[in-house]
Amino acid sequence: MPALTRAAKWLFGFGAGLSMALVFLIIFGNSLRRYTMGRSVPWGEELPIYLTIYGVMFGLAAAYLADQHIRFTVVTDTLPRRVRQVLFMIADVVTIASGLTLAYAGHVFALRRGNVDSSGLKSTADWLATSTGIEWLVWIGKVGPYQYAIAFGGALLAVAGALKLAERLTQRPEEV
Repeated sequence: MPALTRAAKWLFGFGAGLSMALVFLIIFGNSLRRYTMGRSVPWGEELPIYLTIYGVMFGLAAAYLADQHIRFTVVTDTLPRRVRQVLFMIADVVTIASGLTLAYAGHVFALRRGNVDSSGLKSTADWLATSTGIEWLVWIGKVGPYQYAIAFGGALLAVAGALKLAERLTQRPEEV
């Protein structure tokens, strides 16, 4: 299990870092283009917003798995170690349930409104589809792939909660 947890931490951290790096590069490149050529790329304003949402979802799972998320410890720090451990395990179960609920809700939301055109990405997606002959690329111009960030984040949170719960269940009493 420690190897799986390490791999998940790496994957979540890499996803968050890659998302933020891409956001920086797109905004930087778009700014340079705007000030040197006088106009932005059509997708340069909208895509960083969607990438940021995915980055936050990766970061959310990474923070939970590393036990570095925001937590109010005024009460929990005063509890005996064993009681605190049980409380945190209950929180892990609630996190798993919340993540699964969020994944389901995000999926339903994306199904209902996922076919709506994304104004900043539609023309680029249409151009990609016609120039490559790959018709499914028009999906990039819809809001569905970006609305799925909620479902994706919920699934990541549920995985992080499950891994954290498994870690807590296998800890020796002196490690608690």
